[in-house]
Amino acid sequence: MYAQCPDCLTVFSLNTETLAQARGDVVCGHCEAVFDALASICEQLPPEPFQYLPPHMPDQPPRLDLAVYRPPAELPAIDAPASASTDAAEDGGPPAATPRFARPRQRGGRWPWIVASLVLLLALGAQVAWAKREALVSDPVVGPWLRQACASLGCQLPLVQDTSRLSLLARDVQAHPSVPGALLITASLRNDAPFAQPYPVVTIILSDANGQHLAMRRLRPAEYLGDTALMRRGLGPGESTTLMIEAEDPQGKAVAFEFAFE
Repeated sequence: MYAQCPDCLTVFSLNTETLAQARGDVVCGHCEAVFDALASICEQLPPEPFQYLPPHMPDQPPRLDLAVYRPPAELPAIDAPASASTDAAEDGGPPAATPRFARPRQRGGRWPWIVASLVLLLALGAQVAWAKREALVSDPVVGPWLRQACASLGCQLPLVQDTSRLSLLARDVQAHPSVPGALLITASLRNDAPFAQPYPVVTIILSDANGQHLAMRRLRPAEYLGDTALMRRGLGPGESTTLMIEAEDPQGKAVAFEFAFE
């Protein structure tokens, strides 16, 4: 198709895509004038020489009768439920129609994910608490709450060892009253921690009058405690106990001794 600039009378070739961009308004590439290309558009040029293209001045829009394609009719919409139509009519609005191919809403679809997330969070919290159990039990704020909760549930907290809070109240070494060449060592021990502790490993060092070490022995709780249940329960907070240990007197020269807890 062809259109003519009304200012410089230049004729241009154009297509429907160019006309559709601004509904017929174009810019002359010769004089930069803006004009309506639809006013002089034509399919064929008149014989030369010519000066003006015939203008289009229709009295009414032309009627189109030559159809080349018609899309198929739309599928009928699914009727809305009677309750939805009734509710819409009562509200004064148009009846609501159910969209075609709409999927029914699935109720309760989120709850399994929420429950699974809570279970995983609880499991993670339990793992962290177990990894930090010693710090939690010995904590002055969290520890009492844990002991109270565990007592109400009938469980037992794991024993936490802190030998710096064990006090040696009294100690004594004397010749064994019934075994010749042996010593009877007694020691009074108190747990000053606010939580139960396991019985410690006791280290005893015997020395002579010159301060020279004569013998050393490390005793585990199973070696100086005869009660398995007592060893499992541990030494309670503020509780005291007396340890009695039998040892051989090395060369009969032991006059001093030392205690240490591990």
